[in-house]
Amino acid sequence: MTLAANGVSAAPQASAEPAGQFDRDDWASAFCNVEQELDSAPVPVVKGAIPAELCGTLYRNGPGCLERDGQWVHHPFDGDGMIVALCLGADGASLSNRFVRTEGWQAEQKAGRVLYRGVFGTQKPGGPRANAFDLRFKNIANTHVVRLGDQLLALWEAAGPHGLDPHSLETHGLSDLGGVLKPGEPFSAHPRFDPGHHGSPRMVTFGVKTGPRSTIRLMEFATEATAATEDRQGLEAGALISERSDSFSGFAFLHDFVITPNWAVFLQNAINFNPLPFVLGQKGAAQCLSSKPGGQAKFWLIPRDCGAFAGQSPRIFDGPDGFVFHHLNAWEEGEEIIVESINYADYPSVDPDQDFRSIDFGLIPEGLLERCRINLIQNSIETSRLSDRCCEFAMVNPRHEGLPARYAWMAVTERKTGNAPLQAIKKLDLIHGDCCQWSAAPRGFVSEPMMVPRPGGDAEDDGWVLVVVWNGARRASDLVILNADDLSEQAVLELPLAIPHGLHGSWMAAG
Repeated sequence: MTLAANGVSAAPQASAEPAGQFDRDDWASAFCNVEQELDSAPVPVVKGAIPAELCGTLYRNGPGCLERDGQWVHHPFDGDGMIVALCLGADGASLSNRFVRTEGWQAEQKAGRVLYRGVFGTQKPGGPRANAFDLRFKNIANTHVVRLGDQLLALWEAAGPHGLDPHSLETHGLSDLGGVLKPGEPFSAHPRFDPGHHGSPRMVTFGVKTGPRSTIRLMEFATEATAATEDRQGLEAGALISERSDSFSGFAFLHDFVITPNWAVFLQNAINFNPLPFVLGQKGAAQCLSSKPGGQAKFWLIPRDCGAFAGQSPRIFDGPDGFVFHHLNAWEEGEEIIVESINYADYPSVDPDQDFRSIDFGLIPEGLLERCRINLIQNSIETSRLSDRCCEFAMVNPRHEGLPARYAWMAVTERKTGNAPLQAIKKLDLIHGDCCQWSAAPRGFVSEPMMVPRPGGDAEDDGWVLVVVWNGARRASDLVILNADDLSEQAVLELPLAIPHGLHGSWMAAG
């Protein structure tokens, strides 16, 4: 389907071959500063209707401030985090948004200029001399947002989470999660949610300290209150259930991981980190990363404390060539662990002399969905390609997290091969290879899709896919609700806010 100029979609075109063309001005227009913060602003439905069973809040996080005093960030990942809450219910839809009041955001708001360097290459004014030996990181809280207990957590993996009120989005400040985290301790921006493999749902997450040896602290938190039993103490939502720390040889660049009932699986990319250009004020820290020629990626399998191998040492296996930011899912099958990931041929980066708004997509390797079968007995892996279309932000039905899943939903390019902006949503049958696609092209650009199962539904693809779309025609954002089974449109909502291309989000059902 194609978004028309007024944000209303035309007739389905799922079987049509995409032209693969896009207007760069439409795509780049999403990189803007958000100048307003709304409180429960009404959101009109311009096509279809919101399903009666779809009641809850879609939270999104991403950079909302990309320029100060005429200076643009070097990479959008350096932009200050802004939370968007889209509430859906019987009374319709409303939108609220708030910048996360981090210490750095408040300081730069007051000064009206850039005061901090960014991890992805943003520099303070004054060139290398002004930036040399300034190794401070501004916690920009811009990567993910999840609910844990009575807090909404704005996440940025190089530092601790910021706690927010889940209704007003008011920033409470840095959260140590009830004393779990030490000051300055890193906390992942990509937790995984165990749907209840061991009796009750959990949030599984980690923090990593990098160096010649890297240490992973694996943590599991209760996401629902549990009653006390004869052999187990009751827990409040947000309580720490278990933790363990393990050290591994080599530098670790870890954004994502996957879980199964018994394992937490990490992929250590074969990567070099030369900090000297960062120390000398010439590059951002992430720009000092590069693929290691002849290096060997490693899978680190850490036993979960609730599983059959609790207390045992981690297991290490050779990993695939390439570079992985995001995984789709993992599960156990006999003596094998199957891991599905989006693999790039090389580490993608924006060089210091490049403008991210005019980047040549043809020079960036595409992300391709692949499957690795890790044989725990033979100590071997086997890799196969699942899709040849460039993709990102893939997910399965959250009830199948850590279990075999037949279907995946992901953001994909409109063109069949090579890299380009993400303009379509694809549903892929992971068993038979069949797929269907919904397209926002030529003037729409999609974000991470969120699959929401229908309450009480049994089929794996019974539910909806929520996707925030940048509508280049009206220079603002839409929320499109798709039926998860065939990607037909259920509703289109025109948002009263221009939301820049963002990162991750989560769904919280009402009640």
